[in-house]
Amino acid sequence: MRSDLARALELTAGAAQVALRHFHGTLGIDIKADESPVTVADRETETALRRAIAETFPGDGIYGEEFGSEGMERARIWVVDPIDGTRSFIAGVPLFGLLLALVADGVPELGIVRLPALGRVYAAARGQGARRDGCPIRTSGVTRLDAAMLFVNEGEKIHADRPDLFARLMGAGRLRRLSYDCQPHALLAEGRVDAVVDYRLQPYDYLPLVPLIEEAGGVITDWQGRPLGFGRDVAVVSAASPDLHRELLALLNS
Repeated sequence: MRSDLARALELTAGAAQVALRHFHGTLGIDIKADESPVTVADRETETALRRAIAETFPGDGIYGEEFGSEGMERARIWVVDPIDGTRSFIAGVPLFGLLLALVADGVPELGIVRLPALGRVYAAARGQGARRDGCPIRTSGVTRLDAAMLFVNEGEKIHADRPDLFARLMGAGRLRRLSYDCQPHALLAEGRVDAVVDYRLQPYDYLPLVPLIEEAGGVITDWQGRPLGFGRDVAVVSAASPDLHRELLALLNS
């Protein structure tokens, strides 16, 4: 797994350059069937990463946001999100990410979160700890929600579907921020944020986060406390400690 992580970091570094070229250039934007935007940058970045994975790990499957899946019956599957945060990307906000996970026998074993415009990379492999730019990181270890910095991702969707829950979240935590995409979860892994509530995610959005947060000492599950797999429209919660995670589950399900 150590050599897999080193090679995966190289592959994502190359693909991140594809995304950055478009970020600083002119974008072609289309709207997908689910009304979410997609750019030529999403497609070209995923194409580059899929090609590199196929050449480097020819026996593995691939599951990507833009071009679907192949080899899902195989023991090892690479999960690709070329640009997590396309709306931020389009708007020139530099908080978009490039995500990659390796799922082996159904378990997320390796995760990479690159923030190309910020020049940061978060990475973890099962049993090897979590790192930012090569340096070890840990969650804050905060155990109580009333002491926590809480980030709420996709707040407008939660408000539209569950206004009662949104109101509870807006009264929770020591401090709170409305946010989007992968960066808040990465900040949790390095101890800057204590909890993140997220909503209606796909496997490529959350599977790369699992090894990163768990190896940093945190907990990440769905809102019922179940492990994350290849589900659709999944509500996700990550926390800096098991005690904080339990308190969040109680709030989400009260």
